Amino acid sequence: MKHFIFACLALISLNNFAQNKTIATGEKLIFTAAYNMSGLLTDIAQVKMETSEVKTSKSTLLRLKCTATTYKKWDNFFKIRDLYESYVNPKTLTPYLYKRDINEGGYYKFMQYKFNHKSNTVKSLKRKKRKDGETWDENKVVNIGASTKDFVSTLYHIRNLDIHKASPGDQQSFKVLFDNKETTIVLKYIGKETISTKIGRKECYKLAISIKGSDVLKGKNDNLLWLTADANKVPVYVKFKIPVGNGELKIESATGLKN
Repeated sequence: MKHFIFACLALISLNNFAQNKTIATGEKLIFTAAYNMSGLLTDIAQVKMETSEVKTSKSTLLRLKCTATTYKKWDNFFKIRDLYESYVNPKTLTPYLYKRDINEGGYYKFMQYKFNHKSNTVKSLKRKKRKDGETWDENKVVNIGASTKDFVSTLYHIRNLDIHKASPGDQQSFKVLFDNKETTIVLKYIGKETISTKIGRKECYKLAISIKGSDVLKGKNDNLLWLTADANKVPVYVKFKIPVGNGELKIESATGLKN
């Protein structure tokens, strides 16, 4: 279960410099996350992706917020209360501040990144809890590539890609900063497929996703993402395989869409 929520979110995360043509302020996507327990897919958690406007003394930013919460009946088994958020330029989705606050089965970790895009560096803060409840902090400066972004801001960049121009088999690599390390995500376009969802029957782009040098996602073409083949490119269905099993993510509702 350690990698369950990360796997869900990783499958809807890619990175690309592009003008934001698809993400609106006030968008809200709600998903049900299911995990294979004793051979039966069981709904165990709700995942939300929300956007909102945040005004600072110098600019207006777009807040990208992702939360994952187990349903109450599963809290005694493995309680999850995770928050991932990024504050980005609303036109380009370039991140300035990232926060990750996770609590999974008693395991706690907080991460914060402050981006300096002029020097291609990130000021990182990591906070963890000892067994006695006391916390300790680790501060460092991490060098990143010019196109590397945080985990949350990448969740939305894929929807600005010109997927309609891709041919089956086309693939591309992207960089994401996670746990102070640059991670390479590989996206492969499989083709179009029409599927039934809670928000209607949708023609979708079907994509396969893998992570280089990581055991979070297992198998070849076993980790799949379906995006609506329209101007919003809403993620509506995900299938994933991780070291301790497999699961899926299904959309329940989508409101506040831009197009």
